[in-house]
Amino acid sequence: MKVEFFGVRGSMPSAGSNTHIFGGNTSCVYIEQNNGRDLILDSGTGIVELGTRLLETQSPINILLTHNHWDHIQGFPFFKPIYQPNRNITIVAGNVDDKKSQDAILKQMSGSYFPVCYQDLPANITLNTDLSSQKQFTLNGFLVSTAPLNHPGGGTAYCIKADEKKIAYVTDNELNPPDKLNTSICEWSNFIEGADLLIHDAQFIDADLPLKHGWGHSTIDQVAELAIKASIKNVIIISHDLSRTDEQLVAIEKYLHTQYAQQVKIECGREGRVFDF
Repeated sequence: MKVEFFGVRGSMPSAGSNTHIFGGNTSCVYIEQNNGRDLILDSGTGIVELGTRLLETQSPINILLTHNHWDHIQGFPFFKPIYQPNRNITIVAGNVDDKKSQDAILKQMSGSYFPVCYQDLPANITLNTDLSSQKQFTLNGFLVSTAPLNHPGGGTAYCIKADEKKIAYVTDNELNPPDKLNTSICEWSNFIEGADLLIHDAQFIDADLPLKHGWGHSTIDQVAELAIKASIKNVIIISHDLSRTDEQLVAIEKYLHTQYAQQVKIECGREGRVFDF
C-alpha cells in the first residue's frame, strides 16, 4: 500500500516563500493498494495536482470526505477528472450535523460561486450520503470503519484497511473539546489501535489553547500522547495552521523528536511525502 500527501494545510491555502517546504495546499491524501485500486481522502486544494495525474487513467475515482468545511472541498471544482466525459466518480459525504448540507461539495458549483454548474459536468458523479453513518463499509476494495469527529458541525474519521495494513485518518478533530464530546480519548484509542499510520489534525500547540479551545482542533502533544496510548507505529500531523511557517514546523518536528522519539515516530505532514508499506 502507498500513502501520498497532496495537501496538509488547514483553514485555507497558504502559498508563499515561508510555506514551500511543507506546502500550502489544503487537505488531500491519496491511498493506493498494491493492485492499483485507490482512494482519495478529502478534496482540499491538494486534489488539483492529484487530478492531473489521474487523467492518465480511466479507472473509477472514489473520494471520502470528512466534512464540508471549505478547506476539505474547495479543490473539487478544479479537479480535472470531473470534466472528463463518462468518468465515474463516487463521493462519500461525511456524516455532518446539517444533513441538508451534505451536498456542499457539489452545491459550491452552483453558477453563483463558480461559473460551471455541477449539473453540467460531463463526468458521472454519484454522491453517497449514507455510507459514512455506518460503522463499517467496503469501497473499491478498501474496508472502511468510521467514528464521529469532535468538530463544529460534525464529521467523520476513517480507518482504512487493505493489503494487511491499517491507515487512520482523523481530521479535523479536537481530542479534548470543552463542550460536546462525540468520541472520547478511550474510544479514539480503540478506533486507531495498531494502525500502521495515523494521520491526525494537530493545528495547535498547547500555547494556542487558551484562545482556541473549542475550535475543533488538537495540539501536537495531545496527538502524540494518543498515538502512544494506541500503540501507533507512525504519525503524520496535518491541518497545519495557515500562518505556521516552514521554520516553525521544523521546530515542531524537533520538539516532537526530543519528547517522543523513544515511543513513536511522528512528523509534520508535507506535500509529496510518500509512505510505502
